[in-house]
Parts: sequence; C-alpha cells; structure tokens
Amino acid sequence: MVGPTRPQFVLFGSSIVQLSFSHGGWGSILTDIYARKADIVLRGYYGWNSRRAVEVLDQIFPMDAAVQPALVIVYFGGNDSMGPHSSDLGPHVPLPEYIENMRKIAVHLKSLSDTIRIIFLSCPPVDEERVRSGTSGIFSELVRTNELCQKYSEACIKLCQEMGVKVVDLFSALQKRSDWTTACFTDGIHLGAEGSKIVVEEILKVLKEAEWSPSLHWKSMPTEFPEDSPYYLVAANGKTTLNPSDWTFHREIQWE
Repeated sequence: MVGPTRPQFVLFGSSIVQLSFSHGGWGSILTDIYARKADIVLRGYYGWNSRRAVEVLDQIFPMDAAVQPALVIVYFGGNDSMGPHSSDLGPHVPLPEYIENMRKIAVHLKSLSDTIRIIFLSCPPVDEERVRSGTSGIFSELVRTNELCQKYSEACIKLCQEMGVKVVDLFSALQKRSDWTTACFTDGIHLGAEGSKIVVEEILKVLKEAEWSPSLHWKSMPTEFPEDSPYYLVAANGKTTLNPSDWTFHREIQWE
C-alpha cells in the first residue's frame, strides 16, 4: 500500500474489462480522469462468464478486507450469451442462471460496506460479420449474435432496475453511432478507442446524475495535494506560481 489512501474504483469483469487499458481503453481513460482523486483497480479476466465470477467472488472481494471499494463497475454477459456448445463445455450460461449469478454478485458487493456504490454494464452488441469471418482456427465455432446479446443486455438492465443498481445500457449506447460496427471494436467483439469513449461517457453520466453522498463524479471529488507551492512553475507576472493540480488541457476530450 502507498499513501495517502484514495477511494478505490474496481473494474470487475471479463475481457472487456481486462483489455480496458489497451487500445485507448475505457479503464485507462478513467484512470486519467481520476488522477489524484481515486485509484482505478483492474480485476478483469479474459474468457470469464458470470458462473466463474461467482465461484471466486469471495476471493476477489473478501468481506474482511481492510479497505473496501468506493465503487465497483461490473461487466459480464458477452461470454454468457454465446450459443451453447454440443460438448457442454464453453462459456455459455443459460439466461435464468445468468440473471441469478448477476444478482449474487450485486448482493455480495452490497454486503461489503454501507457506502459501496455499484454500476453494471450490460452486454454490448457485436459485429456479427467480422466475428464470423475472423474466427481463429484454434476455436470451435463461435455463436455470437446480436439477438442473444440483446436478450442478456435487457435481462441485466431489468435486474438492476429491480435491485436499485445503476446500469449502463451498452447495447443501445454503442449503436447510437451509425458506424458502430466499424468504429467501436478492434475485432468485432472487444472495444477499440471509439467504443471505449462511449463507455466512459455513459459511466460519467451515471456518476454525475447519481444522488450519492459523497458524489463519485470526478469534478465533485477532492484533488490530492491541491495546495499552492512555491516549487511550481512561475507565472508570467514573475511573482506567483501556477498551480497545475486540476489541469485538464492535455486531454483529447474535456469530459463532463
């Protein structure tokens, strides 16, 4: 551990989480936005489904941890929604079980502390044509369709509404771009930089609108070591220094 202690935001999920620091990913964008405000902790696992997540939930989020997260952003659904394999192996999880697994995740996270906040991300769409044409020879046939993605997305959203959990409808959000199939993905499934920008925009919207106390929106959170210092760069007047604690001009997008 290093100090001072900052609030922890944990990103928990499958490959869309694990890869969120790649290709200008949404995890790396959030880390930049929350620099000097919160620590972004990555707990992403390539290939996982909700069933696997539930198996080790206590290990990833132990009840007796000295510090509990301020926020957990959860994504499972893409692998669960894949069509079943004839061998009964593989990531497919039937829809009713997926719903119950996501419920178990939400219940466990809520039990960690009275102040923990949770955001679920629903299953995004896929570029079906690219998935079909780009399947590697090392895999059996991958059955990924937007019909299935939508069913799992809608189920996740409905569950969140029932449980009072904040949710981002990724299935709809990505498709607001007319060129989403070519712009939002690296391979038809995983998010590229443009897709990640949409994810960040939607997450920030939830954080800004949520009536949480304290607020976890970046503009409302205190900056670490915000005080002026004589060691900063000297201003043009030659008499004062410029405090860079909250500078954001380096960002490609000025996030709200």
